[in-house]
Amino acid sequence: MKAKLEFKIASENWEFEQIKELNYRTFVEEIPQHEQNSEKLLLDKFHAENTYIICTREKKLLGMMAVRDKRPFSLDQKLSDLDSYLPEHNFACEFRLLSIEQEFRNLRIIQGLLVILARFADEKGYDIALISANVNRIRFYKQFGFKAFGPEVGTKGALYQPMYLTLQSSIEFRQKSKLMSRLPGNFSVKNRQGVNLLPGPVSISEEVKRAMADPPVSHRSEEFRSDFNFVRKQLCELTGSKNVEIFMGAGSLANDAVAAQLSLEGGKGLILSNGEFGERLIDHADRTDLEFDSVEVPWGETLNYQEIENTIIQNTQIKWLWFVHSETSTGVLNDLELLKNISHRANARLCVDCVSSIGVVPIDLNGIYLASGVSGKGLASYPGLSFVFYNHEIISSNSIPRYLDIGFYAESGGIPFTISSNLVYALRESLRSFDKDSRYRELTEISNWARAKIREMGLDILASDDSATPAIVTILIPEGHSSEDLGKRLQDEGFLVHWRSQYLAQRNWIQIAFMGKHSKEQLIPLFEFLSELKSPLSKAL
Repeated sequence: MKAKLEFKIASENWEFEQIKELNYRTFVEEIPQHEQNSEKLLLDKFHAENTYIICTREKKLLGMMAVRDKRPFSLDQKLSDLDSYLPEHNFACEFRLLSIEQEFRNLRIIQGLLVILARFADEKGYDIALISANVNRIRFYKQFGFKAFGPEVGTKGALYQPMYLTLQSSIEFRQKSKLMSRLPGNFSVKNRQGVNLLPGPVSISEEVKRAMADPPVSHRSEEFRSDFNFVRKQLCELTGSKNVEIFMGAGSLANDAVAAQLSLEGGKGLILSNGEFGERLIDHADRTDLEFDSVEVPWGETLNYQEIENTIIQNTQIKWLWFVHSETSTGVLNDLELLKNISHRANARLCVDCVSSIGVVPIDLNGIYLASGVSGKGLASYPGLSFVFYNHEIISSNSIPRYLDIGFYAESGGIPFTISSNLVYALRESLRSFDKDSRYRELTEISNWARAKIREMGLDILASDDSATPAIVTILIPEGHSSEDLGKRLQDEGFLVHWRSQYLAQRNWIQIAFMGKHSKEQLIPLFEFLSELKSPLSKAL
């Protein structure tokens, strides 16, 4: 196991010696800003006034930056009347000498340096910071709120753009400062979660976390039963369903309950598949000994709805239809409303897996026979609860297992077995704050923006725009690159993307999921990194 990365203010002799060595390698050998010398050391002219923020591992300096608040700044010597370019401020500082060993240049180390810097700036009370940004890295600094001012400075081969950041008003910088208030002085970046772009588990709000941390209560108490029924009502209002039962378990449990219920119905079924989770529905049906046919199309393609309708019309034995609404494995969103119409015309009962679509797209389950869902994806709560929605009366049957018997839940008032009050109250909080209009609008906007950025890089996306869920973008990794290697590198950069599932690894795909709440600012560094797949860029800082 690799030793932890440590971020701190430099204080020891060996740290200052390595600062001079790294300074030389960066600003003499790599960037020809100073003359060479036989010692291969570079002592900054403001060394005595600098505060150095550093990253180390096992007494090896990997990265650094310097902060200084004594005038004149280095920019004072390059721009006459420096203050005339700046907004009003009380206490200025200058960030300088950002330098990272070439083999360790990644977003992880930069983020670690910046969070220490945020805490230090808070402690000192700085309200504006100045930098001389390498002209090739201006976009990088802009994402943290820096603004360019004045002409470029420096010499040929070492040109810099003066930039400033108003610390008291910069949202990005203040967020890092708040984050640092919860971190120890030395911490491991390796254990930081980063930006969660997984389809599950998703990022959790503070309100939901607090609800999960409350002491558990008895699932038999009157207060809990009232709260539990309130959650059921919220779920029904969100989806347009008349009834819902809540299970302790994953979405696979809810689909097993659907299959068990279908085993009581008699008649033949038709299962649709255009991805991994459609194939899993087939497996659910096989394991329950259901009689059914299937319509299967290649992964990532849209279903042939005319073929589906023709199949049902030609086979009058088909009494039910089962499909996945949002196919998580590919990012394809199958047409729920069209399939509702087809099943209605054929007098067939429609069942749908809504595990990855509830909380992601507008959904109307009115008239649906059975539908499954979960707490831990689009609803942004903890995994562990699953749902079965229905619009008709269901009678308990002792011919199927008690735990899968939807009718048994209904006849027991929804709580036939022990259920975690913590999971229920966490879900309640996520539903309370769920504004479906703004949620669907924001999700569509960031998904469209991200898909456009990815295509600008020349990368291919699996699902077409007219049949894609806004919550999942599946990227086809070009030849010569490994989805596993890329996924690990992105994790090192601070981005958790989906690549570990076997079905993705086999096809060399990665996925970016927007099940949680995300901003464009979070994603800009991700797209900068992905751009190197098609057009290798220098990683020089």
